[in-house]
Amino acid sequence: MSQYFHLHPENPQARLVRQAVDIIRQGGVVAYPTDSAYALGCHLGDKEALERIRRLRQLDDKHNFTLMCRDLSELGVYAKVDNPTFRLLKANTPGPYTFILNATTEVPRRLLHPKRRTIGLRIPGHQITLDLLEALGEPLMSVTLILPGDTLPLTDPEMIRDRIGKQIDLIIDGGACTVEPTTVISLLDDQPEVLRLGLGDPEPFGGSREH
Repeated sequence: MSQYFHLHPENPQARLVRQAVDIIRQGGVVAYPTDSAYALGCHLGDKEALERIRRLRQLDDKHNFTLMCRDLSELGVYAKVDNPTFRLLKANTPGPYTFILNATTEVPRRLLHPKRRTIGLRIPGHQITLDLLEALGEPLMSVTLILPGDTLPLTDPEMIRDRIGKQIDLIIDGGACTVEPTTVISLLDDQPEVLRLGLGDPEPFGGSREH
């Protein structure tokens, strides 16, 4: 059975954050809250943990994973960002957006889009996630916690424990999250493209709610 940590959503307990990071570094799969839905995460370099998440969510090798980054400087290590893109990111992060960018060689190949060297990246506006990333010192490999057969992500940590408590190593209870996923923005071309409407406002990227 997984461990279960109650963390304060605005002032997470540093001791529990450190314990969570130890579990991640040792190959653990964790469920954790974000500024959109709950997510599953694991260490960026851990192939076995990544495969566990694939099996749990029944994902094929074409599914795009996301790197959760603590800030823009970390994001810039893993994605190619020119000056106009940097300004756009700076004005709209942290927040409930996933950005599709060209990856650098720092990103493991198994995380990349199979045909293009692209990767999804996020800078979340949730204190628990940000404290985890700060303590980890590198991005967290992440995917929305939506289980096979479900149409919406899990939002209640007690429900997460009931459904998958035996299949993951840690559940971080930071209170209920929204069911709405992030807004996904492609920044691969000169003009941003809204690929999925979600929680984040698409207007700064040329989209609208009527999209």
